Amino acid sequence: MNKIIEITDLNFPELDMYARLTEAQLRTRMETERGVFIAESPKVIELALNAGCVPLSFLMERRHLQGQGAPLMERCPGIPVYTADRDVLASLTGYALTRGILCAMQRPEPQKAEALLGGSRRIAVLEGIVDSTNMGAIFRSAAALGMDAVLLTPTCCDPLCRRAVRVSMGTIFQVPWARIGDCPPDWPEAGMELLHRHGFATAAMALDERAISIDDPRLQQEEKLAVLLGTEGDGLSHQTIARCDYTVMIPMEHGVDSLNVAAASAVAFWQLRLRRS
Repeated sequence: MNKIIEITDLNFPELDMYARLTEAQLRTRMETERGVFIAESPKVIELALNAGCVPLSFLMERRHLQGQGAPLMERCPGIPVYTADRDVLASLTGYALTRGILCAMQRPEPQKAEALLGGSRRIAVLEGIVDSTNMGAIFRSAAALGMDAVLLTPTCCDPLCRRAVRVSMGTIFQVPWARIGDCPPDWPEAGMELLHRHGFATAAMALDERAISIDDPRLQQEEKLAVLLGTEGDGLSHQTIARCDYTVMIPMEHGVDSLNVAAASAVAFWQLRLRRS
C-alpha cells in the first residue's frame, strides 16, 4: 500500500527534487548515497524499474491514481505518492507533466568502462556531448541499432538528467554505459589506450579529406569496433582523431557538409553494426 499525500502546500521540502533542485543538486542529494534522478512518463519509469533502479517517490496527477499510475504504485508498495490536480502540479513544476507522472529514483551504481569493454563488440564513445537532447537521442539510436555499450568522456553531460532520460524514451536504462576516465586529462590518451588494450579498432566520425567512407568494407570486418562521435559544432578533437585507427565520414549531397551529431550517430550505428547471423 502506498501513502497518498495530497499536495496542499507547494513549499513541501519533499517536493524540492521535482521542482526546485538543479540537476547538479539532484546528483549530490544527501538522502541517498549516490544522488537522485527524475524519470518521466509511465513507459520510462517502467524501463527504469526493469533495470533495477530504486524508486523514492512519485508525483502524479490525481486522475492517474486509478489509471496509468496504478500498476506503478502496485509494483512499488510503500513509496510516497504526492498528488494534486493538473493545474496545481503545473504551477509546481512550471510545465504540464509528461503523461502526468514523475518518479524520483536513486541513481544507480556507476559501471566501470573496463567491465563493459570485456563483453562488447560494438560500442559508441561520446566525446564532449553537452546537449542533453542529443545525449538522449544518441542513446535511443544506440539501443535500437545494436550498440553493446556507450562510453562517455569526462566532459559529456549527465545521461540521467531529466531531458536526456525523456528524449531517450528510457533506453538509457537498456544500454550499459560508463565514463571513460574520471577527469578531462584522462582523455584521450589514457582512454584510447584502454580501448586498444581491449582489442577495439577505433573509428573517428569526422570531416577530413583523408577520411574513408562509412561503407568501406574494412570497417565491417573489424571484430571489435568503437565508433567515436564528437561534441556539437567542433566535433572530435584533433588529438582524438590522430589516435584513431580510422577516420570515417558519411557521404553527403547537395553541398551539405555534416549532420547533427544525433542524426550522424543513427547513420553510423546502422552501417557499422555487427551483422548477427
